[in-house]
Amino acid sequence: MPQDTFVTKVPRGQFAALRARLSGGSFEYRSVPHAEFSAKGDGVVATLYSSGKFVVQGADPAAFVARWTDLDPGARAAPKARKPARVDEPLDLDPPVTGSDEAGKGDYFGPLVVAAVRADGDMLARLEEWGAADSKTLTDGRALKLGAKLRDEVQFAVRRVDPNEYNALYPEYPALNPMLADLHAEVIGQLAQPGENVLVDQFERRGLVRGRLEPLKIRLTEVPRAERHAAVAAASIIARQEFLLGLAELSEDFGMPLHKGAGAPTDAVGRRLVEEQGEEALRGAAKLHFKNTGKILDRL
Repeated sequence: MPQDTFVTKVPRGQFAALRARLSGGSFEYRSVPHAEFSAKGDGVVATLYSSGKFVVQGADPAAFVARWTDLDPGARAAPKARKPARVDEPLDLDPPVTGSDEAGKGDYFGPLVVAAVRADGDMLARLEEWGAADSKTLTDGRALKLGAKLRDEVQFAVRRVDPNEYNALYPEYPALNPMLADLHAEVIGQLAQPGENVLVDQFERRGLVRGRLEPLKIRLTEVPRAERHAAVAAASIIARQEFLLGLAELSEDFGMPLHKGAGAPTDAVGRRLVEEQGEEALRGAAKLHFKNTGKILDRL
């Protein structure tokens, strides 16, 4: 039988009344994450989420709503309009092009890495043949393998800031972006020549990178999603490879696998690290200004 779905919003003050109305029926209740209740019966499954979203799925949800609730069966929540797919313009820059990108910025454990790659027209074509793409779309294994290959083939520069250095440098800046701008300028400055094109994945709008690169007399382009250009894609892969190598080295140093990201598994490893090796261990393994530090120490 075809299924239909009714979705509407229920004010928090009406939660109890809705549950009371349903108590007059023979419903089977089940546990659903983030839900006040989920009732199955009368041909539907009705779930009230803590956000107030009320979802009824079944053959005739409107009849269920009319019979068992005070809600308007016709008052369905309007579906969210789909955003049109983003289509980025090609980045057609005269070679040679130096592109830069970073890795580890959002990871609590491990280093921050910024890399740059300089490529002429022939190398750009080869990079595309090799499948150079934004490193975030690659598996760790693929990033490690392709990163090693690129290091043998391209002109590149890498700046890796391990946690001890990172935690010493970070307080000298008002925020992370000025620090990142310095690191991008450092690696770009090792490769780009006056008059050449430089492409940076845009991470700020205040001209921080442009100001630092002005003495080089290069032609700078900063755009979002610059990894669609082969030079930046190659830089992102080398940066990701270096981050993964650094994370693996730290994991070996501290005798436990340090997680990528900044979620709950990361907090769990952080608590174990502090319990076994003391609070100071975080300084050598993690970026201390992340909120994870407070969550880890508060739960010990």
